[in-house]
Amino acid sequence: MQIFSKVLRDTDVHVRFSFPTHCLEHLDFAGNNYVDLYVKDSCGELRVIRCLKRNGVYDKPVLSMGWLKFVADYGLRVGDKVVLHREDDHNLGSQFMIEAKRRIMLLGEEAWGDVTRAN
Repeated sequence: MQIFSKVLRDTDVHVRFSFPTHCLEHLDFAGNNYVDLYVKDSCGELRVIRCLKRNGVYDKPVLSMGWLKFVADYGLRVGDKVVLHREDDHNLGSQFMIEAKRRIMLLGEEAWGDVTRAN
């Protein structure tokens, strides 16, 4: 089940990744303002990416610790897209799957292609 997709902006690539508040319903913060997400990337690697919930009236969540390593590993840049899916993989221990996409032109049509690890 897809939780969200987002085209990356400058802040997403260089600082932290913010995503829609309605996605909080898929996360269990257990009374804290952060949760460590166990995420499988498209290469099958298990990653731990921290999700913080800002305090105050507006709880907009952000991915912080572990996020910039994912950006670097995949060579992501402004205009690329990230897709997060709910996927319980009990063998790997992941709860989510994350995909990186890049806009490409294919036979004159715009499409999104998978981004593979840069290193």
